[in-house]
Amino acid sequence: MVTGTGKRNRLVFSLLALFTVILTSSCSRLLGYGVLLWSSEEPPVPSGTVLPVYIKSNIDQVWVVGIPKEYRTSEDRIDKFEIPLSKLELSGSKKKAQVRAQVFAPYALLYAEGLQDGLPIRENPDNSARRVYRLKQGEIIKILSHAENGTVAVGATGDPLPGQWYKVLTEDGTTGYCFSYRLRVFEHGGGAFTANINDQQDADDPVLDRLLSRTWSPESYGTMVNNRRIDLDELSQHWCFDPGQETGVAVIKAKDVDRSFPYTKIRNTGSQSWVFDGSLLQMSLRSDTTLAVQFPESSGILRTLLFVALPTAVDDIILQETARRETLFKAIYDLGPVYTSNNYGTLTFKEDGHFTWNGNRLLVPQVIPATALGAGYLDMRLFLSNALSGLYAGAFTLHFDGIGGAGAQADFMYSLDSQGFRIEYAPQTSLDGVTVVRRASSPLVIYFFKSENSDNGTYYDYSAPLPGSSSLGSNFGPAGNGSGGNRNPDSAGHQVPGSQDNTPQNQSNIDSSRY
Repeated sequence: MVTGTGKRNRLVFSLLALFTVILTSSCSRLLGYGVLLWSSEEPPVPSGTVLPVYIKSNIDQVWVVGIPKEYRTSEDRIDKFEIPLSKLELSGSKKKAQVRAQVFAPYALLYAEGLQDGLPIRENPDNSARRVYRLKQGEIIKILSHAENGTVAVGATGDPLPGQWYKVLTEDGTTGYCFSYRLRVFEHGGGAFTANINDQQDADDPVLDRLLSRTWSPESYGTMVNNRRIDLDELSQHWCFDPGQETGVAVIKAKDVDRSFPYTKIRNTGSQSWVFDGSLLQMSLRSDTTLAVQFPESSGILRTLLFVALPTAVDDIILQETARRETLFKAIYDLGPVYTSNNYGTLTFKEDGHFTWNGNRLLVPQVIPATALGAGYLDMRLFLSNALSGLYAGAFTLHFDGIGGAGAQADFMYSLDSQGFRIEYAPQTSLDGVTVVRRASSPLVIYFFKSENSDNGTYYDYSAPLPGSSSLGSNFGPAGNGSGGNRNPDSAGHQVPGSQDNTPQNQSNIDSSRY
């Protein structure tokens, strides 16, 4: 007869036995199969191998996988080992894992070593993509595949770099894209790597990271932006300092400098300063937006150049300045586009910025070079100093087509009113770079009346010298001084050629006494 106590004991023993069976069999129950992405050292299983997967530990961040028979030794009693989660891709069934292994096969044994310190791994296969990792010199990464739809990587000169984008995996599990120009690609079948990782820069350098992520332009570009006087001719050169984290070659391109400095790594020397090992280049951060770059010239003298981080990309600044100039020219074009002067011909603008100027002989050669032809294009490249901005709306350059292809130019300040526009010649002595800073000692002013068409029903032969106008002084004196000619109309009621150009008498907003 079995007592109640005996029944309870038998039930307890049965449950314990069942639990033991479940516990001992849990390590043998398969989760599925996966493909090894990064080879293991011990046992030396190569990447690309299909492995049975038994356990996934999110706490320890590892898989427990089986060791294939061909990688066991006779002394091995253990048939499983652990690998990091990032180094195996779980496929599910064995068939799916085998299919994935076939796709991965061309890259299974491919690894790469970084040849320079700071080489970036990016979020996407693009030079401008966010950096997710910075390689140390000698660090090993696993190549997972070629990148699809990757952009062409370019160096500081704008020339394409040889190589291709790879999708890669780092030792710590970071995935991203790295360009191969500064990588040494090699095959590895399992076991320990022989390459030595350079540990001299193990410590993070967030200041250097930020520095390398920025674009450094010459200090003169920053001055342009701050003064709001953009020289497109200089800005379009895209001068810069490129630390060369993609190429291992730092490049300085400035107005009178074009130098390249191959290096092995960027090493912190303290006080926000770094040297480029393997070269004579060094740099120091003087402020958050100012970088000093130093290098010896051929004479041995150490030269320092300053570069700045602009708040806006250079290409965007160019677009903004181009739009500003187009707006200024449109105001001139819309008011005209044909303008006629009593003494100095007809100035006609086209919508694309080109012009023709007939009858300007009186201005040759004192204002318009003798080699200039009567056509060309207008360039709104000039700016006014603060002292002159109250007198005129702006300034421009007329680029003339020249005889024999030799171009010529003349610079003018201008202002608009309801009847036309006034220009004042600005000789080279009045300019400081692209800014008109002063008027000529004897300002030369011309007023042009707007006209509906180029001849307005009347035509004068302005190409020939006019009676009584053999010199520029007698017909092109300062406006309002009464020199040179008269305002008597001819028999047809037109202004007689050779009379002094003045602002229309009913233009009360024009103060001729200023001239």
